[in-house]
Amino acid sequence: MPPSSSLPLILLCLAVHSFAFQSNLFADSSIAMASYGTRGTTIFRSAFVRTFVLGGRLTRRATLNSKTQHFLRPSSSLSSSTMRSTMRSSSSIGASSNMAEIESANGIKEQREWSNYEKLVRKLYMTNLYNPVKLGLENMDKLHKAIGSPMDQPDVSVIHIAGSNGKGSVALKTANTLRLADYKVGLFVSPHISSFRERIQINGEPLSEAQVEKYLKEIYDICEEQDIPATFFEVTTALAFRAFAQEGVEVVVLETGLGGRLDATNVIKHPALSIITSIGLEHTRILGDTVELIALEKGGIIKEGRPVLVGNNVPFETLKQCAEEKKASQIYQYEDLLGVEADQVMIEGHETFEDYDAENSRISKAGLILLQFHLAERMAEKGKTAKVILPETIEEGVKIRPPCRFEEMDIQVDGKSVRVILDVAHNPQAIDYLIAKLRANYPTAKQRIVVGMSADKDLKYCTNILLDYVSDPNKLHLVEASHPRAASISSILEANSRLADSHYETPQEGDLNGDGRDISSVSTQVQKALKLATENNEMLVICGSVFIMADAREKLGIVEPRDSDVIAEVAGAGMRSSQENFSDSKKD
Repeated sequence: MPPSSSLPLILLCLAVHSFAFQSNLFADSSIAMASYGTRGTTIFRSAFVRTFVLGGRLTRRATLNSKTQHFLRPSSSLSSSTMRSTMRSSSSIGASSNMAEIESANGIKEQREWSNYEKLVRKLYMTNLYNPVKLGLENMDKLHKAIGSPMDQPDVSVIHIAGSNGKGSVALKTANTLRLADYKVGLFVSPHISSFRERIQINGEPLSEAQVEKYLKEIYDICEEQDIPATFFEVTTALAFRAFAQEGVEVVVLETGLGGRLDATNVIKHPALSIITSIGLEHTRILGDTVELIALEKGGIIKEGRPVLVGNNVPFETLKQCAEEKKASQIYQYEDLLGVEADQVMIEGHETFEDYDAENSRISKAGLILLQFHLAERMAEKGKTAKVILPETIEEGVKIRPPCRFEEMDIQVDGKSVRVILDVAHNPQAIDYLIAKLRANYPTAKQRIVVGMSADKDLKYCTNILLDYVSDPNKLHLVEASHPRAASISSILEANSRLADSHYETPQEGDLNGDGRDISSVSTQVQKALKLATENNEMLVICGSVFIMADAREKLGIVEPRDSDVIAEVAGAGMRSSQENFSDSKKD
């Protein structure tokens, strides 16, 4: 029984929820009262926030979205990963609000109930609205122990990777090489492009919807039974750990979300290897305002008795001292294992830039060499021989690049081939690097650019870089993602008057979602830019926020798992920064 002092809150909560349900304000009524504890304040916060904040916003969004049309991919399945669906809100008494409207290629509209996968992932995305994020590993420690501390078991080897840039690329290259070497390998990365399931992969394949349903429900049950108010990233991390353990993974590659010392992934006690790829000024309100302070936060993943590998773009002396204080077995730079090799690339015979993909590949290669020593020792303890990772396997494995990191492809348009590059360059440093890479790889090519940004970026500075590169604003196409943190077209134009002659759409009310974002902006401008690039013999570069990439990829005809709008419309709920796991109200 809850304490008597909580009863008035609980009664008020029930009254609020009853009113909301009868008024059809809350589309998620089936989980309105879900809570990780029996405390009245927790229950009240959960129901109140989700009924009035989420309920009102989602209903408004659903009404607007019901005017849009989405088409099914060629499939007989109603799986949410192979369809695009929209919410439909009904004012009819007794009508179910947990319904999605879909439209097939022949124009027939149907309604279906949300799948269990959609319900669970929607709940996950909304977690931070009623479980406030706080610094510390207390929640994650409890959760990891509750599922049996699977990442600390002796039959699992963990590679833990942090860094300002390059950590996702190094994680993917490492995992891909291990897969080619016949290891069963789990990969945990963030954020995703098109589907939540991309974050948790086994042997290069995202978890299935059925696996997410099974293991996510188990995590939620544990959180409720043990009263653990876990956040989005903590639940997602536990989901990955649970899945890797249950699916018998041999090696796990973990990418931190933000920082390192207080990151949810840092509950692991005995990693085979810690890697810190690079250190730059990022999230300074959270991590510190110097590279040295940020290095110490990321150096929090260094563990006693374990080796650490660092890239060249780090304050080495700071990390060396950190490694010594934490009694790491050894700190390495990749030249220690591979020798010195230039990562500089010549542009047009006189200018150079640093090829970060080459550096990420070299970090990955060095890490794999160190990992082989660990695997050999571990197998020798069992009287077995470790699988050998051959040099040619390493060379092949590290060739892979993450999606939308200077991802190159050829798209056929009216019988002609258009070279398209997708890149999530979203801040001045990344955009400068993208342009340097374009100049190095395509020095004579004419280019057209589609760009969309997040609202918290320096819109004027970023777009000025692009304008200086293409010279003509008519070569730029401005888009806004449907995500709540996306910069609107109007804010981009207001930030930079030089963009007045660029291509963009003035959104119509029927095309807006509940956050006032144009849901057709990306697809419309990608299609227009493709047509113009074909006519003018140009390359097409699509860059900026990760939030525009799912729509862009779909418009380019890339067929891949993608979460339905039932999920997409709540993605980012309660998340204020580009990372989902780390926040502090005193600093933010």
